[in-house]
Amino acid sequence: MRISIKISVILWAVVLLAGTGYILARLVAFVGLFFQHAGIQLRQADALEAYNQDGHGLLGGGGKRVQHIPKIVHQVFHNWKEPGNDSLPGDWEGVRGGCVERNPGWEFKLWTERTSREFIEREYPWFLRTYDGYRYKVQRVDAVRYFLLYHHGGIYMDLDNGCKTDLTPLLYYPFWITDGGRGALSNNILASKPRHPFWNLVTMSLMEYDWNYLFPYITISFASGQWFETAVWEKYHSLLPKPGADPKMEHRGYRLIMDDRPEADEWIFFTQERGGTWVNWDNKMFLAIGEHLFLLFASLVGLAAVVFWGGSRCLRRYNRAGYTRLKNRNVVGSSV
Repeated sequence: MRISIKISVILWAVVLLAGTGYILARLVAFVGLFFQHAGIQLRQADALEAYNQDGHGLLGGGGKRVQHIPKIVHQVFHNWKEPGNDSLPGDWEGVRGGCVERNPGWEFKLWTERTSREFIEREYPWFLRTYDGYRYKVQRVDAVRYFLLYHHGGIYMDLDNGCKTDLTPLLYYPFWITDGGRGALSNNILASKPRHPFWNLVTMSLMEYDWNYLFPYITISFASGQWFETAVWEKYHSLLPKPGADPKMEHRGYRLIMDDRPEADEWIFFTQERGGTWVNWDNKMFLAIGEHLFLLFASLVGLAAVVFWGGSRCLRRYNRAGYTRLKNRNVVGSSV
């Protein structure tokens, strides 16, 4: 009996240690989404300066740089309050109209709930079941933007973002996403040439990440939203060769800096208007956690260390304890 108890304790200790190590590794990888990011940092002022120095300037003209991204702006409007009514709210219509006015000659596409689903059904039917099965409606808005960029290329913009000026200087990079300068990367404004392998990886990863994480904010963010996008961004760059001196072999993406803090660089191309249409009951809670992420991470690491220490101590104790095997004894009876 003593042997079986010892083996059971050892096995449980090994399982506990292995489980703790796995959870700790996953935790470190997850927290990494909110700190230093791969890719090339691109300030808005630098994008404008590069455009002007290339011979375009205020009067236009042809430069030597290659325009990768087509002059298309994609926006998605799914009216959850009034299904079937595809008319934009007045303030969003005005913001969108300002973008159209400041970007003459561009194609502006507004994807409704119906046209978004028709696009997925027609072009990517293998994803339709996942698309229809999303737990939260905003996840369909998240997902379709990735497929639109992969399929058509162009710039994707949330409807609560406006344009301060002509967006043409941003078309000379193969693909870029936005970086708020703190936390995970953003998916509110994105851009790419058609069929870029990054968006292929993003779209192919959606089904893998399609899990219910209990809390709405986590499920939306990590199954299809900005946490998901950031995780795939880091994975994509981890698969690339090391950056070389030849710019033609540069496959890294650009992170367009859009830090909204007062001390940060002024936004040159975009504005931020009324948003928050997907907010759930737990958003404020997790945003508060995000403000104290380092403290939370340290606490979780400390807890994992305590569990690991306890499991190791238990395992060492039973390894030293040893056991005693009972000897067989022959009982000799006597007859009367």
